[in-house]
Amino acid sequence: MASGLDPIEQFEIHPAFEKFGHFELFGYDVTFTNSALMMCVAVALISLFLFTGTSKKALVPGRLQSMAEISYEFVANMIRSTAGRDGLKFFPFIYALFMFILFANVLGLIPFFFTTTSHIIVTIALALMVFSTVVIVGLWKHGFKFLKLFVPSGVPIVILPFVVLLEVISFISRPLSHSIRLWANMLAGHIMLKLFAIFIIMLFGALSGAAKLGAIAPFFMVVVLTPLEILVAFLQAYVFAILTSVYINDALHPGH
Repeated sequence: MASGLDPIEQFEIHPAFEKFGHFELFGYDVTFTNSALMMCVAVALISLFLFTGTSKKALVPGRLQSMAEISYEFVANMIRSTAGRDGLKFFPFIYALFMFILFANVLGLIPFFFTTTSHIIVTIALALMVFSTVVIVGLWKHGFKFLKLFVPSGVPIVILPFVVLLEVISFISRPLSHSIRLWANMLAGHIMLKLFAIFIIMLFGALSGAAKLGAIAPFFMVVVLTPLEILVAFLQAYVFAILTSVYINDALHPGH
């Protein structure tokens, strides 16, 4: 397939600045890639958004200040409802995750931009960071009592070993499910949008005269699916953040 018409091409990782080529340090490739560049762009935009939105601290907030305050209250309320007031200690961590994933998802919808969350190595790194935090907090706060998380109360002794085994497997598989959900949704959504965009180009180029109107159908699908993908970008950031809150609640209150 010609360059630019391959729906998978948009996920290729390459040096952000081609003319500088690849860099190696102690035998490892440390090239600054398009993925790293988009992460930096996302962090820079989040910082600019929060700095601009909170710098004036007006009594009657403007649009940016209102958006910053809404994002703060949205995440804070989510944590309170899932992990209680104790969970607010982890507000900076969860808020940072939510905003980074949201901005990374939305930036990926802009033509010629790169979607960092479409690579499972990125999503699983985020998920493992959450998993490590939960284990460390749980053991630090409760010691071996944290293992009560794997022993539900009220289970008959006969089936308790099987239930404990299932709980352990479920706990260990959390990073996998946590990361795959975000990665798969971003990957599938972007492939679908790219395919319809390719159909527009191919139909418009292959047909002649009034037949070019056949490209209207895939164009309509792109117009319809783009707002849906924006919604999915927000929902995936929300789901990742709320699952993080639930997992942290398990670390803070491991008893069933």
